[in-house]
Amino acid sequence: LSVITIIHIIRYRKKYGTKLIAILLAATVLTSGIIYSTLFVFSVTFFIRYEINILFWKLSIIAGVISLIITSFVYSFFHEYKKIKPFPFLYYTFLLGTLIGALLAPDSIELILSIPPPSSFSVIDPALINFRFNFITGAIIILFQSLITSYYFYIASLINIRSKKKEERLPLILNTIIFTIPILMNIYYIILQQTVFRELYITLIWITTFTVNIMLIKKPEIFFVLPNRIYSINIYHKSGILLYSLNFDKKSDNKDESPIWGNILIGLNHILSEFIGKKDKIDVIQTKKTDIVVKYEMDYGYALVVITNKKNSIIEDLMLNFSIEFKRKYK
Repeated sequence: LSVITIIHIIRYRKKYGTKLIAILLAATVLTSGIIYSTLFVFSVTFFIRYEINILFWKLSIIAGVISLIITSFVYSFFHEYKKIKPFPFLYYTFLLGTLIGALLAPDSIELILSIPPPSSFSVIDPALINFRFNFITGAIIILFQSLITSYYFYIASLINIRSKKKEERLPLILNTIIFTIPILMNIYYIILQQTVFRELYITLIWITTFTVNIMLIKKPEIFFVLPNRIYSINIYHKSGILLYSLNFDKKSDNKDESPIWGNILIGLNHILSEFIGKKDKIDVIQTKKTDIVVKYEMDYGYALVVITNKKNSIIEDLMLNFSIEFKRKYK
């Protein structure tokens, strides 16, 4: 399913808003659903040599941490596209470097077998093989997973407060809750060193991965709906005549600015005809809480005007697709 999801994301990357988001999502599925899971399974079900199994286990830990960091970038884009604050990502990078340094120590992880060592390349019962972390390695992993889970809930709570539509915010909230449960199981495993928590962890991870992959395929619009708000779409002829208008501002989060939108558009009516056909054009008018974004279609003599919370490449791509569809329908 992970391979199918990656192919789907690459093939329909425009549905996810921008190429950057599609790349991050594909990278998340690759690292967590394929690389991490493969290394994890090999390290606990196949006995090759002590050193090789420990190496696979360490690599699986690094792959899992990288996957969590990439996912945190996606979460940050939910809040505000391409706005990445130095904290906590610099801190995550520092913890990743510290973790890699700790894993290089020969006593960072110990492999314990409940049976005499079998021959190389033997299939083994996962319950008979265990990995014990030294204090420093275990503490770094627990600290990292605790912080990054808190960050997921922080972003989800911000989206829950900002978004007025239940169908927009519910998938992210549910995904965050489901995603947290296996992380807790892994923390219990590190602390208690009981293989039952490890088995619960990987089982829940696979269930979570399956659920997330289905969401990525079925609801790609969540990745450009959540970080963006479009309040109004207007199309003006170069003469200033309003050709098309669609207003979403009935329950806007920015009602205090709504009265000035009409005045701005009236002024825009008069200046659009002066700018269409010229090299220097107004492409965005910024207010306190909104951006009025303009896309000119010189060949057709009109301008698409969108009032949104913030101009970004997602909005520009949506405007391009809307303009193409408008020209196709009314040419």
